[in-house]
Amino acid sequence: MLDGLKKWLKRKERAIRTSFGDDISTPEKRRQALWHFHLFDHAWLRTFWTNFDKVAEGVYRSNHPGPERLKKYKAMGITTVLNLRGDESGFSPWLFEEEACRELGLNLVVAKIYARRPATREEMINLVHTLKTIDKPFVMHCKSGADRAGLASVLYKLIVEKSSIAEARKHLSPRYLHLKWTKTGVCDHLVDVWEARHIATGIGMEDWLLNEYDPKALERSFAARGRKEAA
Repeated sequence: MLDGLKKWLKRKERAIRTSFGDDISTPEKRRQALWHFHLFDHAWLRTFWTNFDKVAEGVYRSNHPGPERLKKYKAMGITTVLNLRGDESGFSPWLFEEEACRELGLNLVVAKIYARRPATREEMINLVHTLKTIDKPFVMHCKSGADRAGLASVLYKLIVEKSSIAEARKHLSPRYLHLKWTKTGVCDHLVDVWEARHIATGIGMEDWLLNEYDPKALERSFAARGRKEAA
């Protein structure tokens, strides 16, 4: 009964969340989108907490920045914004970011990945390509700046900077509110699976993602590990 209630509440919340916030073309629609941004995307929390940090020279990470923070980033010299959330929803987070970047002259790039499940091979390959070719200085972000931004930072450190595994792993830590014992631990599991192959064969992260990465197998092994730890 409790599970049924949770599912019903989730459906109701989603219905409300998707009923507005997808238009900023008029003053009234913009006001509604601002409410949507702050209530459903928790933007009000990110006014005080940014999860901002330096990853490498000219490379930064944060949670989803609002227009005012994007102005500050431009003043810092940042020229490019890497959105790890994706743009297909067309709701308030994307609308305000796209508008602010356009008005500020910031280059907005999208490379979508996920916090609670493995991205597809194509999505991971796109992210690797983006991290290797993106114009700097840039800031990468997801929603909270904890999980997707953490994984992308790890990949940047390993693939672009050629940092040690221990140094790269620092970007998936409680310091950024990343909690590996939750479903977002799939980000750590990806690194764990690669590291085991690296120790066994010497394969680098980029080559592993290009040639061996299997999101379905990764999802199964992460679920199996969770069941084993719960037993």
